[in-house]
Amino acid sequence: MFYSISCVFLCYLICLVSQVEYVFTDKTGTLTENNMEFIECCVDGHVYVPHAICNGQIMSGASSIDMIDSSPSAESKEHEELFFRALCLCHTVQVKEEETVDGIKRGIHQGKATSFYISSSPDEVALVEGMKRLGFTYLRLKDSHMEILNREDDIERFELLEVLNFDSVRRRMSVIVRSNSGELYLFCKGADSSIFPRVISGKVDQVRARVEHNAVEGLRTLCVAYKKLSREEYEQVCHLLNSAKLALQDRDKKLAEAYDVIERDFILLGATAVEDRLQDKAADTIESLHKAGMKVWVLTGDKMETAAATCYASKLFRRNTQILELTTKRTEEQSLHDVLFDLSRTVLRQHGSMTRDTFSGLSGDFQDYGLIIDGATLSAVMKPSQEGSSSGGNYKEIFLEICRNCSAVLCCRMAPLQKAQIVKLIKASKEHPITLAIGDGANDVSMILEAHVGIGIMGKEGRQAARNSDYAIPKFKHLKKMLLVHGHYYYIRISELVQYFFYKNVCFIFPQFLYQFFCGFSQQPLYDTAYLTLYNISFTSLPILLYSLIEQHINMDILKRDPSLYRDIAKNSLLQWPIFVYWTFLGVFDAMVFFFGAFFLFDNTTFTSNGQLMATNTQMMFGNWTFGTLVFTVLVFTVTLKLALDTHYWTWINHFVIWGSLLFYVIFSLLWGGIIWPFLNYQRMYYVFMQMLASGPAWLSIILLVMVSLLPDVVKKVICRALWPTTTERIQRMKADRTYLTHSEDSLLDEPQTTTEA
Repeated sequence: MFYSISCVFLCYLICLVSQVEYVFTDKTGTLTENNMEFIECCVDGHVYVPHAICNGQIMSGASSIDMIDSSPSAESKEHEELFFRALCLCHTVQVKEEETVDGIKRGIHQGKATSFYISSSPDEVALVEGMKRLGFTYLRLKDSHMEILNREDDIERFELLEVLNFDSVRRRMSVIVRSNSGELYLFCKGADSSIFPRVISGKVDQVRARVEHNAVEGLRTLCVAYKKLSREEYEQVCHLLNSAKLALQDRDKKLAEAYDVIERDFILLGATAVEDRLQDKAADTIESLHKAGMKVWVLTGDKMETAAATCYASKLFRRNTQILELTTKRTEEQSLHDVLFDLSRTVLRQHGSMTRDTFSGLSGDFQDYGLIIDGATLSAVMKPSQEGSSSGGNYKEIFLEICRNCSAVLCCRMAPLQKAQIVKLIKASKEHPITLAIGDGANDVSMILEAHVGIGIMGKEGRQAARNSDYAIPKFKHLKKMLLVHGHYYYIRISELVQYFFYKNVCFIFPQFLYQFFCGFSQQPLYDTAYLTLYNISFTSLPILLYSLIEQHINMDILKRDPSLYRDIAKNSLLQWPIFVYWTFLGVFDAMVFFFGAFFLFDNTTFTSNGQLMATNTQMMFGNWTFGTLVFTVLVFTVTLKLALDTHYWTWINHFVIWGSLLFYVIFSLLWGGIIWPFLNYQRMYYVFMQMLASGPAWLSIILLVMVSLLPDVVKKVICRALWPTTTERIQRMKADRTYLTHSEDSLLDEPQTTTEA
């Protein structure tokens, strides 16, 4: 499929895309489709599955139920209907009556009308649609009354009194409703970690067991609870909420305190399970990022078992990966200090200290480690040490050392600010690595803003992430091409651009510096004013500009197939001091060849006289401006041909610009010296270029000096590619020998298999 929607908001940051070492990704909507499908629900330990799903087909008209276990008791039957009503009432779903939205037809049928559900949360839509298949249909919210169509086709009306909206810290939402009979209910749904501690009755063990089972299967789980409110209790709730809402200071804090008081003493009803499939080619992308030497961290608010199942499906964790757990469950059995040091000894015994190269090339001799940490334990790790504490204060460093030696890290039950804390912690480590964060929702914004490079996915949870990011892409799979292809290309182009500009200007300036020793430091210019002005503007600008726009030193498909090529440009390898010194040395050497080669020509009267009988004619034929023009001609041809030798991707535009630049220089010189220009008071270059070209030795010297100037760089490349070739150079040689396409079984270029099942 072709995706035309992609945005780049800060172009200069693309240079960082080529140096990424850590990738922090959200799970829901980033690695997964965020296209939720209701699978089952558990009420008082009894499991209910819509008939349509049990048969392997989705039947929009089905409303029957399959029971996986025995029939429920009368009490459970009452809880069953309360559970279904709770999910039909505790949400922010809206019902739209139009046929299409953005050209997509979706809906539920009510008589002749066609309507569909929309919400900022795909989970809520899936749950409401699941309840419809189980016999309870949410119809509408009208005049503060929510209407439900029950199994007997009777419409039930509930007055919506209060909504306690979901937030990522509480991990739950609640509604207070009044039934037609006047009974007051508080229905609450949320993560199991936020519901179970607030439950005082219900079949907690049976529901918890089913939640754990579904989480291991990779399903997203939510728990549902309720409590009845008396009129006095409801009045107290209203007083608490109104006081918090009317507060002029710390309103959010007081609302959170009010919610904490209200959402207590629940009766557990059950839990739901929703499936969110892995995105197409998400596993392939993560595997490619690993091979490129990047460490991938998944930061999610989901339950640990659910997130771990997704990590295995996406190949973040491999079959041979030994999982290290730094979770609340383990720290309850041991102290945090002991757990951290045990994990540290485990990973350091095997790896010592894992570098980027050893990580990206893990072999069977190394144990592959993966770390799982939850939000509560992370808070303890990040907590500042107490004065006088002997054990505190070093937890961050120990935690970082463990993470450095793990190929992948899963952070679950993360609040949005904790995601940003993780990114900030890695950024501030002693290596100062380049970080990239990618997400699709508002809860990922803090992480995206904290990272060096922020990428937003334009998904179903709004555009907050995309609007706060540096780049916006449609799918997670596009990250592979963005990093491995465009990032690679841009770095090659920008590194050549920077070094080449230094090189060609050293070649340009150094002969003028040498010339001062031969003109008594009289400030006499070696080149004509027109040449001084047009050298960087016209004669040598277009070739390098085009190179920096379209150069492809390796085919795009090869870069995508072989992620290890990304390591050739890691750690800013092409802009290090040794390479800069080499380019500077090359510029000085070429400048000396230009100057002293031309000087030797002028100093040898026999050579320069072109067969003339009198040596004095030499000075008449070759004066100061002829000498400078000869040096400048060799200079322009050398720096342009140097770039031509470095170009691997030739198109008609390259030929036009490179050879056109040389032709333009020749034509300009002929016109500049061959015509008497009326606006010049003194035309010192008149007929100089033509006189130089009329000399056979001048032609020979130009060709000879250009060849001598280019020779060291050619020899250096030949020797280095023969003795110490990089992976990139080996592939270039294979392609040049026309043997690359016949070596598809070469282990260097094995294409990874794509896994899309969650």
